[in-house]
Amino acid sequence: MIVIGAGLGGLALANGLRGTGVDVAVYERDASPAIRGQGYRLHLGDLGIDALASVLAPERWAAFLAAAHTPKPRFVRLDPALRVLEEHDFGGRHLSVDRQELRDTLLADVKGLVTYGKRLIAFEAEAGHVTACFDDGTTATGDVLVGADGVGSAVRRQHLPHARVVGTGLTQLYGKIPRESAEDLDHVFSAVTGPRHRVVGIALTRDYATFSFSARAEDLPPEPHLLRSLVMEMTYGWHPRIRQMITEWYDVFPLALRTSVPIAPWDTTRVTLLGDAAHAMSPAGGAGANLALRDAAGLAAALAGDRPLIAELRSYEREMIDSGFAAVRASAADGARILGQDPLPAGHEADPVT
Repeated sequence: MIVIGAGLGGLALANGLRGTGVDVAVYERDASPAIRGQGYRLHLGDLGIDALASVLAPERWAAFLAAAHTPKPRFVRLDPALRVLEEHDFGGRHLSVDRQELRDTLLADVKGLVTYGKRLIAFEAEAGHVTACFDDGTTATGDVLVGADGVGSAVRRQHLPHARVVGTGLTQLYGKIPRESAEDLDHVFSAVTGPRHRVVGIALTRDYATFSFSARAEDLPPEPHLLRSLVMEMTYGWHPRIRQMITEWYDVFPLALRTSVPIAPWDTTRVTLLGDAAHAMSPAGGAGANLALRDAAGLAAALAGDRPLIAELRSYEREMIDSGFAAVRASAADGARILGQDPLPAGHEADPVT
């Protein structure tokens, strides 16, 4: 089996297939696992926790769980004066983890299966197998090809050319602040919402707190050196604590937020998708990493099943499509309400692929 992409979903899938008799080869376009920033804190709820526990070796899972941070299970929205506007108690289990630590954990037992510097340019599907073609002229052949290559998926572009990924109209600035600056805001997520949908997001991990700022893309310049001063201008008159956090902000980078547009189920073949390659979404719902891990665990179970391969893949895809696109819609609704995200465009859900 060929997996394109060594992000969270692709590595979780490789872990889930260890010892099942399924041969796995993972191909990653980056030259190494540390060549670019992947973001900071991730939230895992029941769905992601169960999926991660199911794919990791027991001792690896125990070590990861012991090092993870457990926030209070609630979402809190405040105004710029830090008065509480709404609170939601989620219940259940929640972990706040560092993305790189999670990726390192997922890589530890499967690093020998990953080849770096392999950018997919096309695939060729024939009876009984699929061949991946890379930009260095090499190829790889397997009985299944999995696109775990993120929001810009090369696999999706060829496999589902009618599937769209669109901008949300928002840019989010991600960074860190010292943990002690936000100790009393130790929730799953705290959002400080101001005029014109300008939003500060705060969440703690074991070692630091993430601090994000989102606004309409047209309000934020592309020049990184201007971002901090502009955020200070946009938060003029906000509570002094927020202003102080901005002065402590470090390792800041901008990200244009994008989302998939839901489509109808497609015919199942030996090419499939997982995670953001299938259903990228606004971060407003905090569901992306959880769904990628759930997809990986579900696909691992399907590939190790005893039914005919296409039947197993079809069962996996129906669940992945239904729950993935439901989360896309829910995240878009939350993104519109809290962040000022553009409405989700109409898709092609009434036009299934036949």
